Amino acid sequence: MKIHFYKYQGAGNDFILIDNRKSVIDHHHPQVISHLCDRRFGVGGDGIMFLQNKEGYDFEMVYYNADGQPSSMCGNGGRCIVAFAKHLGIIDKEAEFLAVDGPHHAKISESGDWVSLQLIDVDQVDKDNEAYILNTGSPHYIKLVDGLKEKNVYQEGYAIRNNATYRAQGINVNFVEPVADGYFVRTFERGVEDETYACGTGVTAVALAMAKHNHQTGDINTPIKVLGGNLNIRFNYDGEKFTDIFLEGPAVKVFEGDMEI
Repeated sequence: MKIHFYKYQGAGNDFILIDNRKSVIDHHHPQVISHLCDRRFGVGGDGIMFLQNKEGYDFEMVYYNADGQPSSMCGNGGRCIVAFAKHLGIIDKEAEFLAVDGPHHAKISESGDWVSLQLIDVDQVDKDNEAYILNTGSPHYIKLVDGLKEKNVYQEGYAIRNNATYRAQGINVNFVEPVADGYFVRTFERGVEDETYACGTGVTAVALAMAKHNHQTGDINTPIKVLGGNLNIRFNYDGEKFTDIFLEGPAVKVFEGDMEI
């Protein structure tokens, strides 16, 4: 079977996108998904998304990690599928879509390459020793470090993700270092099982955790630098709950093509 695919990236977090509004593709096959995401034998990507029809919404986002397994929410993936929906002519300037963690609202620029995506509210932040633990649609471990540029993120992230506490369910491990205008973040992602160039729900979790860490409240805007570029997170924090959380950044079409599966 030949499929037509699109490749998008959001700050270096790259995804395969497929228009499945006619439900032609049965995507419940982990080996097929992992093959498509393989960077040597397939298209290559941190994950794959199927855009599908959903009553009451502009579309539904169905997301799989590169290992072929269904995933929790992917923030940069959500931004990329909004740009994809605009490319397909499904939306214009705004979108209301359904993802695995519920409904999402998004706004997209006239050019179609900058997307602001609203994520779920967060009212629980836990601690694991000095690290912060919270869920922004996906579970995240946030650790402040020095010398992040030189850190072996794969080795340390792999060890935390696979320790006795997190091995069964997995967790995304984010290392963060303050910089002049915000934070620098590097992430080891479960499901990809490697460091990625960016993680949308991860940088969002970092911004929220750092607001709590620094005792900030009110309307907060947090610029974050990742290996693949720059992202921005804005939200409100009243000291107990984080609301109006938006992940903002680029979402760019790289190429499209056909592949036999």
